[in-house]
Amino acid sequence: MHPSIEDYALIGDHQTAALVGPDGSIDWLCLPRFDSAACFAKLLGDEDNGHWRIAPKGPNGQNGQNWQKGLNGLNAPATCTRRAYRPDTLVLDTEWDTEEGSVRVTDLMPQRDRAPDVVRIVEGLKGRVTMRSTLRLRFDYGSVVPWVRRSGGHRVAVAGPDSVWLRSEPPVRTWGEDFGTHSEFTVTEGQQVAFVLTWHPSYEPRPRRVDPYEALAQSVGDWQAWAARCRYDGPHRDAVVRSLITLKALTYAPSGGIVAAPTTSIPEEIGGVRNWDYRYCWLRDSTLTLGALLACGYQEEAEAWRNWLLRAVAGDPADLQIMYGLAGERRISEYELAWLPGFRGSAPVRVGNAAVQQLQLDVYGEVIDSLTLAQRAGLPVEPGMWRLHQALMDFLHSAWRKPDEGLWEVRGPRRHFVHSKVMAWVAADRTVRILEENPELDGDVDRWRAMRDEVHREVCERGYDPERNTFTQSYGSRELDAALLLLPRLGFLPPDDPRVVGTVDAVRSELARDGFVHRYDSDRHGSLAHGSLPHGSDAPGSGPHDLDPHDSDAHGSGLKKVDGLPGGESSFLVCSFWLADALHLTGRTTEALDLFERLVALRNDVGLLAEEYDPVAGHQLGNFPQAFSHIGLVGTALALFDGEGEAGVPDADEAG
Repeated sequence: MHPSIEDYALIGDHQTAALVGPDGSIDWLCLPRFDSAACFAKLLGDEDNGHWRIAPKGPNGQNGQNWQKGLNGLNAPATCTRRAYRPDTLVLDTEWDTEEGSVRVTDLMPQRDRAPDVVRIVEGLKGRVTMRSTLRLRFDYGSVVPWVRRSGGHRVAVAGPDSVWLRSEPPVRTWGEDFGTHSEFTVTEGQQVAFVLTWHPSYEPRPRRVDPYEALAQSVGDWQAWAARCRYDGPHRDAVVRSLITLKALTYAPSGGIVAAPTTSIPEEIGGVRNWDYRYCWLRDSTLTLGALLACGYQEEAEAWRNWLLRAVAGDPADLQIMYGLAGERRISEYELAWLPGFRGSAPVRVGNAAVQQLQLDVYGEVIDSLTLAQRAGLPVEPGMWRLHQALMDFLHSAWRKPDEGLWEVRGPRRHFVHSKVMAWVAADRTVRILEENPELDGDVDRWRAMRDEVHREVCERGYDPERNTFTQSYGSRELDAALLLLPRLGFLPPDDPRVVGTVDAVRSELARDGFVHRYDSDRHGSLAHGSLPHGSDAPGSGPHDLDPHDSDAHGSGLKKVDGLPGGESSFLVCSFWLADALHLTGRTTEALDLFERLVALRNDVGLLAEEYDPVAGHQLGNFPQAFSHIGLVGTALALFDGEGEAGVPDADEAG
């Protein structure tokens, strides 16, 4: 049985990352990059799909999950007694108390010089504890068993382009068994044994050795120095710093891109098919990420992310994608790995993401909002940045009237999503502000002001349900969308506008379960509002694309589910942070604080959050750890306690 997703901890080297279970097993690791094929894929399969466990030896010489007597039982528990990151670092300590004594395993991935390394240091704390290491390398997502040989004190595993070298200091005996590499050794109080696993291309010479103890000391020092730069000093600073460390760990250092998560196909519903690959960089995250980094004092990281954004979106504005590869790659083809059963049997396991081909008009607003935020924050102006800004606006001037798939990447028919239209308003609004603040820039401010007014007027007419006093998910729909909670923060309307307050109340009433917010109602079919669409058939954008001709269920009783997918999902954590922000902005700060406290309490024992939370089962779900969730935590903490709010948000009296 897999651990729950929240049972894992993260280690990484700013180019890839691994998940470590409470049983001392590394169950997920892609080498050499976040988006490379995994060599440990037990997370999505079983032990034979690759893992590396170091833990106290159990009965009959085993250290697997088949023996667990509890913390006070015989020998040692299968899961650890305690674990924690060293303060303000990504260095993980996992400890076991056994009848024979106590032992610690310290896991880290030092920042690489050239090759990626995993360092695991075993240290005796008390008594005399016998340890066992079981290493099963399986390249290409658990499908390829390597050829293993000895060379110069190493165990060397090779298959095709992949090569992994394993050594220990001091050397311990290893042997091959069941297509794995095993070792057994005993540590007493103060004694240490270090293992170093190094990947490199099989056709290149062996990379230089890393001293595991120097790597530990340097990693601790580097992480603590980085964390000390955080300007935030309010309540829950530990949670904010841990979230920032997580975002840093999800950064691909060579390019500055930040992946949404280091995993693929962790389900939104156990046994369901909503399993996606998140090991890429989404444009949508850009504004919130920039705002969080800048507000907390990380200008260098914010500039690297901005520069990645500029490189990724360069080209024809009509070809703008919603996501890119780590270095800005555009081809992210989606396919399935049939040999992996999926996390707790949740198939299919997907690599790549077909949503890259979708039209999501909101990303134009997010990109332009990011460029505006960067300029206002004083980041260096890159050559051609204003020309890119103008090119994006020229395309959006006509494209904003089209239906799209929306920010949730629905795989159903295109619709006129209200959030997409609001982000078109954001793009026009920020462009007007830049031109007003910088009259030396070349641009037709009247054109963008007219577009801003037109979008605003249409959204308020076609995307608002006066009977229920709420904006809706799409034109003519009665469904709601958690993205509507962003209306006051984006400045589309003042927070005290009755339509904003009504929308916040409606979203909380209809989309919140046990206080936690779903993105939309994935269990229901979409439906038309009473009567016809608010505009006549000749209204802009109300032509044949308003509703797809195939956009009805088999019985003709209504529309298909908005996302076009079977099954459901749990509450989306960033949406709950958005609700806390909206409650605070609409004058209900006490309720916002209560919700924020509940959300912070959902973090696992080492401070990490997944994409979703199931309040009924009490478990996190979705890819893990999720950058969007941690961005939400940082942003809400800043809004509630720092007094700065979200950088770049217009004043309420300037909005709408």
